[in-house]
Amino acid sequence: MKNKHIKRITSIILLTLIFNILPYRVNAKPMYIDARSAIAVDSESKCVLYEKNSELLIPIASTTKIMTTLVAIKYGDLNKKVEISSKSSNIHGSQVGYKKGELISIRELLYGLMLRSGNDAAIAIAEGISGSVEEFLKLMNEYAQEIGAINTHFESPHGLDSQYHYSTAYDLALITAKAKENKLFNHIVGVKDVDAKEYGFTRSYHNINKILYQIPGANGVKTGYTGNAGKCLVTSVNMGGRDIVIVVLNCSKRWGETRKIYEYVKGNYEFKKVIKKGEIVDSLEIDENKKVNLICDEDIIIPIKKEQSYETKVIKPVKIQVPIQKGENLGKVCIYKNGTILLSKSLKSSEKIDESKKLKILFKNLFK
Repeated sequence: MKNKHIKRITSIILLTLIFNILPYRVNAKPMYIDARSAIAVDSESKCVLYEKNSELLIPIASTTKIMTTLVAIKYGDLNKKVEISSKSSNIHGSQVGYKKGELISIRELLYGLMLRSGNDAAIAIAEGISGSVEEFLKLMNEYAQEIGAINTHFESPHGLDSQYHYSTAYDLALITAKAKENKLFNHIVGVKDVDAKEYGFTRSYHNINKILYQIPGANGVKTGYTGNAGKCLVTSVNMGGRDIVIVVLNCSKRWGETRKIYEYVKGNYEFKKVIKKGEIVDSLEIDENKKVNLICDEDIIIPIKKEQSYETKVIKPVKIQVPIQKGENLGKVCIYKNGTILLSKSLKSSEKIDESKKLKILFKNLFK
């Protein structure tokens, strides 16, 4: 009996030692984001850093106003004063509180649109720039297609629920990345408070976007909510000089889930300079006596998961003809990760080559 007891204890000790010595693998669970659709994109390279159902057609509520602002800045006279109409002052949903007959500059309306999510501002902007909401929508839809937001359709400048008003998380990220190329847009969506006297406005504005106060480096962009769309949020966060755009749609915990995506990107990605501006990437043979160097006219910086590698491939034209202008596009460089293309950039000629220069080179080589 005693021997059996000793054997049992010995077996338990041996098993314990085995399980503590032998290596075992714990499969980490993929990050779960409690949103119907979500994405994180580097605004410059447009590289996707995280996504969940990012191509799903979905209502987008007041995140629509990102496009409204982009179109207004592109096509509008921002100093023009707009008379607030009945249609504008009586629109339901979120409002600034503009009164019928008030004269408000388009510039001020943009702050009311983005900081206070004013549907009244959206209508006033559309009427002030295009004469009617319907004409302004043409600009919104045309410009969306031009940007590459091909799965987007707008039926209003404010985003209240409508059957054929939709976008995708990916398209919204593209639209936001485009908007962030504009200095005024960045100021509007990033400012927390606007003083009426300082700006020469009719009233002061406080930004209702809580993400500006919750994530270090957050510099925009827009909240949204309707019954069909649920809670939505488009965020921009500066990470080491690069803006990361994060979109969560139909996300009841939008603040926390956005922060979770931010922490994921911050913890898993680093930005690598693949090619320096002006660096000779490759060369192109004009004939047996002359080559032209191919360069990039900008730094190429891409986000790469830590400890992952990337590949570059140069694509050159099969045949070229002289003359060649300095800065002329001559092929492109493509960056790949695991066989998937991340981005491509044009390669430029480093010098000008015309017929006289070509003949001079050929003549010189005859007497070498």
